Amino acid sequence: MGPRRVARLLAGRIHYAWIVVGVMFTVILATVGVRAAPGVLIVPLEQAFGWNAATISGAISLNILLGGLVGPFGAALIQRIGMRNTVLCSLSLLAVGAIGAAFATRPWELYATWGVLVGVGSGAGMVGMATAVANRWFVARRGLVVGLLTASNASGQLVFLPLLASLAGHLGWQSVPWLVALVIMALIPVVTLVLAESPGSIGLGPYGGAAEPPIVRSMSNPLMVALSGLGRGMRSLDFWLLFSSFAVCGFSTNGLVATHLIPYCIDHGIPAVTAASLLAAIGVFDLIGTTASGWLTDRYNARVLLFWYYGLRGLSLMVLPFTDFSLVSLSVFAVFYGLDWVATVPPTVALTNEVFGRRDAPVIVSWIVCGHQIGGAVAALGAGVMRNATGSYLGAFIASGAACLIAALLVLRISRRPVLAAAE
Repeated sequence: MGPRRVARLLAGRIHYAWIVVGVMFTVILATVGVRAAPGVLIVPLEQAFGWNAATISGAISLNILLGGLVGPFGAALIQRIGMRNTVLCSLSLLAVGAIGAAFATRPWELYATWGVLVGVGSGAGMVGMATAVANRWFVARRGLVVGLLTASNASGQLVFLPLLASLAGHLGWQSVPWLVALVIMALIPVVTLVLAESPGSIGLGPYGGAAEPPIVRSMSNPLMVALSGLGRGMRSLDFWLLFSSFAVCGFSTNGLVATHLIPYCIDHGIPAVTAASLLAAIGVFDLIGTTASGWLTDRYNARVLLFWYYGLRGLSLMVLPFTDFSLVSLSVFAVFYGLDWVATVPPTVALTNEVFGRRDAPVIVSWIVCGHQIGGAVAALGAGVMRNATGSYLGAFIASGAACLIAALLVLRISRRPVLAAAE
């Protein structure tokens, strides 16, 4: 049994491209779920070991930062060792990191496991992987596929949090890393048996396109591929506009809300499981919003979409601290903010394809995602430090909202003449 055998069994029923999307949707969902699990552990770890929020947030910040920095090299590694082997390496690191975290009793151990191992392991499951899947397997519906895989990337950070928070409350915080490790290990045989490298490797063409030969693996050094992609991007103003705006995306999503919304709600007397359920609701609406964003990206100007996404997100973040944190106000925030959680990704990927071309887009978009993770790392650490210093998250949410309004203006400046892509 393998991808070619599975493809023959499904011939005439469904294009194998959608099987690949299903597998990668699940893998990315689980991968980012592992990465985000420490968000429910801030308070339990404070109670268990006496660590403060800044110390724990530092490990989460390192996790987010490394996930972004590894992304471009993971995208380049796909070209050298293949998509399936890259995913298997990522899952193995995640499993080892999560199991090691269950035995952490000192801050450096938390940093080494959930900070370094999980951070590096999650890097290959970032937007670069979603872009590679969409560009390899689809000619039609490419924006929709990026939206689906991006939705799994964001929703995975949120939808498991009520379960994980409940486990931490009833069975102890160690139950959280053990559960996520078991989920990751269960995915390894699925990836081995089902994930195919490209349509040509199983005798098919991409969805919406003609048959093509198998992709030949590159013999180039992945390090040099990643760095050359960075060099090509840095020479373009459009790269810096995309990088900066996506840094704001990270600053206002996984770094701030995914990491600190639960303790922010606890500060207002809301139980941890209820707060985690709020994040899960955001994840559900993100799944809807980001998938819809992919559909819209196939049809409308990506710059205009980004303008509205960043602008509306900024307003929601600036309003939240001035609500009464009642069930109604938090529910309205979950719906409004959730629909816009990472709806920014499909148009950002589309613009990267437009400006830099499909060949280099997975690596270059991974460098743009580095900006997202840097912004997220700054927010994760900065909001924790601000809470320690002032006793409140008010300043962090206002700063994040204001940054979103600036990003809304930046994206309108991205070039409409894709000179670099044409040169390719």
